[in-house]
Amino acid sequence: MTHLFDPPTPNLPEPPKPHDGVLDNTPETSIAPDLTADSKSVLRNPNFLSLWTGQVFSQIADKIFLVLVIAIVSTQFQHEGETISGWVSAVMVSFTIPAILFGSIAGVYVDRWNKKTVLVSSNILRGLLVLSIPLLLWVTKNSVLPWGAPTGFWGLLCITFLVSTFTQFFTPAEQSAITLVVEKPKLLSANSLYTTTIMGALILGFALGEPLLALSDHLWHNVGQEVLVGGSYLVAGIILILLKTGETKEDLHRDSFHLWNDIKDGLQYLKQKKTSLSALIQLICTFSIIAALTVLAVRLAEVMPEIKSEQFGFLLAVASLGMAIGAGIVAKLGDRCSRQMLSLIGSLGMSAFLGMLAIFSDRFGLGLIAIAGTGIFAGLCVIPMQTVIQEETPEDMRGKVFGLQNNAVNIALSLPLSVAGIAESYFGLQKVIFALSAIAIATGILAWYIARQLVES
Repeated sequence: MTHLFDPPTPNLPEPPKPHDGVLDNTPETSIAPDLTADSKSVLRNPNFLSLWTGQVFSQIADKIFLVLVIAIVSTQFQHEGETISGWVSAVMVSFTIPAILFGSIAGVYVDRWNKKTVLVSSNILRGLLVLSIPLLLWVTKNSVLPWGAPTGFWGLLCITFLVSTFTQFFTPAEQSAITLVVEKPKLLSANSLYTTTIMGALILGFALGEPLLALSDHLWHNVGQEVLVGGSYLVAGIILILLKTGETKEDLHRDSFHLWNDIKDGLQYLKQKKTSLSALIQLICTFSIIAALTVLAVRLAEVMPEIKSEQFGFLLAVASLGMAIGAGIVAKLGDRCSRQMLSLIGSLGMSAFLGMLAIFSDRFGLGLIAIAGTGIFAGLCVIPMQTVIQEETPEDMRGKVFGLQNNAVNIALSLPLSVAGIAESYFGLQKVIFALSAIAIATGILAWYIARQLVES
């Protein structure tokens, strides 16, 4: 009987061999990764390097885009003495709705489309949309719709909606492309590098987004901000032209296309594959905790005397830095124990540091340590569970499963944005953070228990 904490043994005599950096469509295997070597060798894969570099620019653009839109709202549409909350809420709704509506649908289509085409076109289209903002504002200047709303603002909401919509197609295509260009033994290392990049982009967006936009506006007056964000999308698209996924027309699943049936196929697969389902549940809960902390960060900054409430982005940057450190730990030590054990350690660590944050929520130094610790152990949860889903999902189901995952995670990120603030006002900051701590440990134990039961059965 295989013990849960033992690394998985291979089902084939040798691992699949790549051709020109692209992984063959060989049967799924389960091989323990040698991450010490993989951390370096994965960057020697030209196709992964292209995918990763394109992601760097795309992620930077993603994280600064909302900062750009809010900056435009504050300078173009907000009236003096008026609160910006209503304007920002409208922007956030237009950005969130596509994630809920199209997350699963996009994954079904991605299964039938060439992944490189989706990656390149989604970045190019987002870049062109952002670059069109100055023209939109010029054309609609002083124009008002019949119900009194500025025409330019509604146009900006439409652009935000479309940018977010194209992002829903980019995400499952990106996840599928990783599995096409990276050998399975190196997936954990590749995901660690990806997560580090995402966290770096978060830090850049929260901590440096506004100064970068101000600098670009100084260099190219009136269009500099859009050039920075839109240009980053375009650079990402150009870099991804170099990507070779090795897909052929025969690899694309164009037969018997029934949208709802394909979504049900993805749900049925997750129902049957308990380890992937438990991994997805843990991803959803972990991202829900992160989203709740995003809202609570404003209140934390308010109760910490050393900083102001509007400086809450600094706290989020610390959490993002912690997740980047966690990704590095997984890349370095991830071959020492199973994916489920890493995730359980991450859940226990998150729970402990969230408890510490609840106790020392008004202490700046100890609060920062708790936030960073929460981020580190969140990385230990997210990366192994994402890798489990990638390793177990067959090629013909990846778009469906990753689309469902994208949809579920986006909902998980959206709901706490409204619930956490209300809960904090009713129950207080400490009780809400303690509740998040309890959710973290309960989810980790549940995912570990499910995996252990499957191994022992």
